[in-house]
Parts: sequence; C-alpha cells; structure tokens
Amino acid sequence: MKDTQPDTDDRRTWMSLMAKAPQGRVAACFDAVGVQPAFSWLRRPEIGSVMVQGRAGGTGAAFNLGEITVTRCAVRLATGEVGHAYLQGRRKQDAEAAALIDALMQTDSAPQMRAAVLGPLREERDAARATRAAKAAATKVDFFTMVRGED
Repeated sequence: MKDTQPDTDDRRTWMSLMAKAPQGRVAACFDAVGVQPAFSWLRRPEIGSVMVQGRAGGTGAAFNLGEITVTRCAVRLATGEVGHAYLQGRRKQDAEAAALIDALMQTDSAPQMRAAVLGPLREERDAARATRAAKAAATKVDFFTMVRGED
C-alpha cells in the first residue's frame, strides 16, 4: 500500500461527485476509460437502507426523517489500495465502478480517472446546477420602491 494517502478533502469531493451522479453515469464513464484493474472484493455490492436524520430549522435537535435505500461496495486492488462506495438507490454497477475509481484515485492512474471520469461528472453536475438556477431565476419577482417625489 502506498505511504501517501489522498487528501481527505479531495477524496470527499470525488466521493460526493460520484454519489450524486445520475444513475448509470459513473459506470458508463468508467467503462469508457477501458481500464479493468485486478482487484478482490472486500464487500460485494449490496443493497440496504440507512436512517436519514433531519434537524428542525437546520440547527435544532436531530430527528429521524426516514430510511433511504443505499448500495455499498468495497474493493482492494492487486497493488493494495482500497476503494469504497456508498450510493443512494439500487445501483450495483455504479457502486462497483465508484469503488474501483476511488481505489484508482489513490494510484498513478489518478490523473486519467480525474480527466476521463470525474471531469465529465463535474461538468454535468455544474450544468444541471446552472439549469436549476436559471429556472429559479426566471420565477424571481423583483420588488422595488418607487421614489414618490415628496422630498
């Protein structure tokens, strides 16, 4: 296993990016790269549920909001790097691909994964955010006060 580990913030960013990608996109981007590293399963993709908590007003006491379905997976590359994935929904192929990408991001393949997988996912996320912001901006009501000339 490598002595250097990825920066926690960087890893959090790419894990979040893959977790929030639309269904099938992580696996499709990974398949397009054409890399199939030798790996062993630590945990095969499995579907379960987790309790989601909320907070009243965002800062109040925590309460159980409900359960969501998640798919989790863990792999170990032949070179020793370990990759994990937790994705919302029933997405076994995406979870496997995300775990492999997480492990590969800890190797010399990181630049290739960043360019071929994470870059397109980031661009798609940013485009979706811009579209959503544009829709919200179209409904914005601009109130203004007119000067009445009583000065």
